[in-house]
Amino acid sequence: MASKIPFSVVAISLFIGLALATVDEEVGTIDFGYSGENGPSDWSRLKPAYSACSGKNQSPINIIQKNTVLNQNMQLHSKEYNEVVNATLINWGHIIALHYNGHVGWMEINGTKYTFKQMHWHTPSEHLINGRRYAAELHLVHEAEDRSAAVIAILYRYSNSPAEFDPFLVKLGQAFQKLSKEKSDKEHVRFISKQQVEALKAPLMPGYKDNARPKQPLNGRQIVVHDEIHHRIMKNKRTNI
Repeated sequence: MASKIPFSVVAISLFIGLALATVDEEVGTIDFGYSGENGPSDWSRLKPAYSACSGKNQSPINIIQKNTVLNQNMQLHSKEYNEVVNATLINWGHIIALHYNGHVGWMEINGTKYTFKQMHWHTPSEHLINGRRYAAELHLVHEAEDRSAAVIAILYRYSNSPAEFDPFLVKLGQAFQKLSKEKSDKEHVRFISKQQVEALKAPLMPGYKDNARPKQPLNGRQIVVHDEIHHRIMKNKRTNI
């Protein structure tokens, strides 16, 4: 059964943490879930638009670092992102997302320009590294003119030290609380507290608080790494020997 979305919005100015406005209204339904009869194994049958969910090139995956392949021909360029821009923090019911209202920045991969559009969180992480699932995962969603997407994923692991907490999440903390009260390394990961994870989950609807998709098989795919990342992986291997 589809779930109604209690759509909640907080407009904020990034890196300032100032709540400017809130909106609370019903805007539609969530017709998928993360378990049960409308869970991931059934997504492709829920509606024609979800048919690709039965494909062989699905994410998330388990990234085994020793099996990654270096691609020296990959061209990855990024423009410096703007530090201050207006954005809207939205509770979609199944994820918390930050949508940018202006130009934030872009990155270029093999000659294709992808514009930064929004970011959202999953708890726990969707991707695994060497079989390990992390506390949370941030997706930075970029989009090209042809509507193809490129997503940067950032993993979080738990820490008890406030000095290590992701400062971005710290500044968004009050906005998360506002949403929840409304009706409706070596591994290159960031640190997060259990309280911050709970803050990410609190505004979400029941059944969507653990919003990580199940791990998918590679089906013959190779994990390709950029030259700079490859050097970091090899450096860590030598350090751990």
